Amino acid sequence: MKILITEFMEAKSVEMLNRNFDVTVDKSLSLNHNELKKIISNFDILIVRNKTQVNKEILENASSLKFIGRLGVGLDNIDTEYCRNNNIHVQPATGMNADSVAEYVINSALSLLKNIPIANIETQKGNWPRNTVLSRELKDKTIGILGFGLIGRKVCKIAQIFGAKVIAYDPYVDNKIAEEFDIKLESLDYVLNNSHIISLHIPLNNETNNLINFETIKLMKNKPIIINSSRGGIINEDHMIDAYLKNQISGFALDVFQNEPVQRNILDKINSTFNCILTPHNAGVTEESNIRVSQFIAESIIRFFSK
Repeated sequence: MKILITEFMEAKSVEMLNRNFDVTVDKSLSLNHNELKKIISNFDILIVRNKTQVNKEILENASSLKFIGRLGVGLDNIDTEYCRNNNIHVQPATGMNADSVAEYVINSALSLLKNIPIANIETQKGNWPRNTVLSRELKDKTIGILGFGLIGRKVCKIAQIFGAKVIAYDPYVDNKIAEEFDIKLESLDYVLNNSHIISLHIPLNNETNNLINFETIKLMKNKPIIINSSRGGIINEDHMIDAYLKNQISGFALDVFQNEPVQRNILDKINSTFNCILTPHNAGVTEESNIRVSQFIAESIIRFFSK
């Protein structure tokens, strides 16, 4: 059976698959839609991350495809409905990068509370902003988590170690789970209104698209820090930057963007005076998580085809 890998995968996991399958690795196909469409019929298994768009047009040409392995969690780049209706198994690496993302969130919260991006730039310029760049503690701050799944729960546990209060919004989670973490599930408006830090852990869909915009930002009374390590389209980036300039929020960390790589029209609005962190969609990509994610998908494929 033939496997096509279109994005980076840990070498030992590729070797593991090579013992059982005919493996082709071509990272250029993640952005070459037309070429992928031409050759996809030759493969039984496809392994992707988030760049490769496995849409209906690709899948209609994938006459032999039986399995899609997603080296990560989000499935918005895969037409899962088409896969369901055509007996193509889709396997995300659920939970394998949760620790990495949770650490990113807490690291960003600490850095932005202490205005480290600004202090770093000013000190490198030869200035000494010891008394002008203010710093705050995470202790006793309220972290509002939008989406209380596995990653949200890990963020909650770490934040509580620092002495932060945690509140969460998730209409799909039972209150009994929240009680296990000694928190309450609240309405979206309540979380936005009462949080000093807001961290997003929700999928991108019709319900969440453009969720953070002019109107929802108006509900944020504590001038919070916003951290997005889920999907870019959940935040209207123009609205958020405008809110920062109007002092409606006190900082932001974006690991994901509406268009990736992040577009020049967004970067041109941000300068070195901003208390912000921008990273290239790698919150969940550490050496350790890449091994876990890759091994999980490789082992899942071997199990699936040995039934």
